[in-house]
Amino acid sequence: MRIEFFRHALDERDIESAVETLRSVFLTTGPACGRFEEGFAAYTGLTHCVSLNSCTAALHLALLALGIGPGDEVITTSMTFIASATSVLHTGATPVLVDVDPDTGLIDPKAVEAAITSRTRAILPVHLYGVMADMRALRVIADKHHLAIVEDAAHCIEASRDGVRPGELGDAACYSFYATKNLTCGEGGAVCTNRADIASQVLLLRQHGMSKEAAKRYHGLYQHWDMVELGWKYNLSDIQAALMVHQLKRLDDLWEQRRAIYDMYAQALADIPSLRLPALRGKSALHLFTVQVPADKRDDLLAYLGQNEIGVAVNYRAIHTLTWFRKHLGCKPEDFPNALAFGQGTLSLPFHTRITGQEIAYVAEMLRTHLTSVF
Repeated sequence: MRIEFFRHALDERDIESAVETLRSVFLTTGPACGRFEEGFAAYTGLTHCVSLNSCTAALHLALLALGIGPGDEVITTSMTFIASATSVLHTGATPVLVDVDPDTGLIDPKAVEAAITSRTRAILPVHLYGVMADMRALRVIADKHHLAIVEDAAHCIEASRDGVRPGELGDAACYSFYATKNLTCGEGGAVCTNRADIASQVLLLRQHGMSKEAAKRYHGLYQHWDMVELGWKYNLSDIQAALMVHQLKRLDDLWEQRRAIYDMYAQALADIPSLRLPALRGKSALHLFTVQVPADKRDDLLAYLGQNEIGVAVNYRAIHTLTWFRKHLGCKPEDFPNALAFGQGTLSLPFHTRITGQEIAYVAEMLRTHLTSVF
């Protein structure tokens, strides 16, 4: 039995929407992006949405919109994808990594406050696997030290915790629409915010700092444009946006399906003593189904599952253990012991709305067979 790590949930209406765009006049950023931005802002409950070509671009431009640059420090977590830190580096600022809660893998607010210096300008929490970081605690810290908050919500569209959703307590929330995300167009991202100044600056920077985007330049009489800032080519196309307009209407239904699958998995794995699930806090977006296994056996288990045609991944090795960060930031593995341990023991299992109960049972049996035979 071959079990794919992920399968998207695009339906015929999504595909038809993209085809309609292909048959239209506009393929780049235009009316479909506008429709998506309006719908996604409404879904998140935030005032503004600017679509982009990745969450990395979203993080980069949100930080730039806040004026963060050379000489500044931004505190983030080591238990994340590299883009959470590299987006800081691309502004010229320095990412300051901190440790995580050992039960959740989420950034530790106490570690954040301990890392604040006179150069700290912002906190960049990561909502890992779909579970939100403790935004109420982080907002108190940010207000106390006059810091901005940019939320990495790449995993976290549908979540809430302690009565708040991504972006409500931060200055901006940054989302991903990558191929394996709950809402996908293959590659894409967005900045959502209640701050008009951030939205307008991100809008300007996403297309080279030009005063008029293509949709405005070529509708009606030609209008000259100017370059008023040094920007980037970070915009989303209408083809990609069209794939997501109707997905938005199914997000909550798809979440309900993933919740049932999560519960099925949790029950199937409950009797394996050497395996545990990261703790949930509030309503998770249920983006990934990760488990924690003994670190010294994790890679053997990855190989075993792969040999049995089960798609697996690691989300993530703690980034302070990666070569570039060790070389350029002087990180040592022992600097953040909780993130180190979490990253060494994490393993992501197949998790998507098309997986069947039979496939979940097969995955559970392979885990049980290997882990109980090893220990």
